[in-house]
Amino acid sequence: MTQIQKKKTRLAIDGVLLLDKPVGWSSNDALIKSKRLLNALKAGHTGTLDPFATGLLPLCFGEATKFSADLLDADKTYQTVVHLGITTTTGDTEGEVLATKEVMVSQEQIQQVLKQFEGDILQVPPMYSALKRDGKPLYEYARAGITLEREARPVTIHLLEVVQYDAPFLTLNVRCSKGTYIRVLGEDIGHALGCGAHLNALRRTQVGALILQNTVTLSEFEALEFEQRLALLAPVDTLLSSFPAIELNQDLACRFLQGQRLSLAKEAVNCPTECGRVRVYSQLNAANERKLLGSAQLQEFSVLAPERLIATG
Repeated sequence: MTQIQKKKTRLAIDGVLLLDKPVGWSSNDALIKSKRLLNALKAGHTGTLDPFATGLLPLCFGEATKFSADLLDADKTYQTVVHLGITTTTGDTEGEVLATKEVMVSQEQIQQVLKQFEGDILQVPPMYSALKRDGKPLYEYARAGITLEREARPVTIHLLEVVQYDAPFLTLNVRCSKGTYIRVLGEDIGHALGCGAHLNALRRTQVGALILQNTVTLSEFEALEFEQRLALLAPVDTLLSSFPAIELNQDLACRFLQGQRLSLAKEAVNCPTECGRVRVYSQLNAANERKLLGSAQLQEFSVLAPERLIATG
């Protein structure tokens, strides 16, 4: 009689893994692999990277998943290689070639064209994307040979600079707002130059305040002992590092965790002068440590409105 193997008990692990996603992996595949290596109970990512893309993919575990949406809204920075002269069905190396043109483009022409794409622009989402229409992602329609009308959406290109131009390859640094498709940007630049283009490579180097230099690869992570993997996790508040911090005494911390709005002016709590998103902590304890309580909105007249709270049970 075969013995039924007991299912491994998942662990309630809290923290953030800054992963350098390898080429060929979907963001979800990388998440599943990392979750298994940590035997974690709950996990999520902060926005997808295309399988052909590499670079910074922050993965959230446990309580950190409550704040993953903050990185979805954050600015992103990429380094990309645009292959001028060739257009593909997907706008990257995974698609079939649609057209090939000779590339007769100078550095000066490139600089002039790039100016058209700086600042606030409108961008039409690609058919090969996870955006949904009638409950079905656009890429499913595209694979069936169906092209749907898509409305242009506003995005912002904060930085667009040439790193290197060795025709037909144009390497660019791009810092952009959420919702920007670098594949579409590459295609649009190629169209404006009159030769067409697709992305040859894409690497994400920054998400909000998080940077690529602090990442670990999947193979490096897998090679570690379990305790070493745990030690690599950044704290939950890593996802909130760009927001101002507020500290509450024990009484106010208890009221905050109960979801109560607090009038910080009446309580003589030091707080930012401007309204907006904040991260909230308990005051330093005897061990010189403070505990993250959650995120909140600081409203007019220094009213603190709880938003997402850390579970304390």
